[in-house]
Amino acid sequence: MREAAQVLLDRIRRDGGIENDVIKVDHFLNHLVDPRLIDLLAAEFAERYRRVGIDKVLTAEASGIAPAFATALRLGVPFVFAKKKKPLTMAGCYSADSYSFTKQEATTLFVSREVLRPEERILFVDDFLARGATLRAITEIIGAAGAVLAGTAVLINKSERRDVASILTLDDLRFL
Repeated sequence: MREAAQVLLDRIRRDGGIENDVIKVDHFLNHLVDPRLIDLLAAEFAERYRRVGIDKVLTAEASGIAPAFATALRLGVPFVFAKKKKPLTMAGCYSADSYSFTKQEATTLFVSREVLRPEERILFVDDFLARGATLRAITEIIGAAGAVLAGTAVLINKSERRDVASILTLDDLRFL
C-alpha cells in the first residue's frame, strides 16, 4: 500500500469511521481540514498526472476544494470549482444537475464560460466517488465547454469503477 493510502487509512481508523454507507472524515478532510494530509494526498495525484498535460483542475463546491487546490498547486496549474449557486457576476455559464448521496439533495453545478476553454485538458479532483452523480455533472460541463476530461482523481472511491484514480477504494476500507 502506498504511503498516502496508509496514512489516510490510519486517519480514518483514528479520527473517523464508517457508519452504514457513510465514511466519516469530517475531522480531517472535509470540515476540519488537515493541510499536511491534504498535501500528501495531492502529491500522489500530482505524481500520477504530471505527465498527462493537465491545463486546469476542476472540482465541485465544497468538499473537493481542498484536495483540488492542493493538487493544482503541485501541478502548477489553475483550479476551478463548480459553484452550487449561480452568482450575479456569472454572465454566461455551463451547468449540470447532480445529486448528493451524503446530503440527500439535488443541486445544479455552475461554471463560468470564461474559465473553461475548448481543448483544455481537465483533471477532476474530489473527495469521494460514490454513485458518480457529481462526476457525470462535471463531465457534462467539460463536454459543453469543448474541453477534455483528462483524468479523474478522488480521495476515496466507494464505487466499483476502476477507471478513476483514488487513494483508497472499497477494498482498502474492508480492513477498518
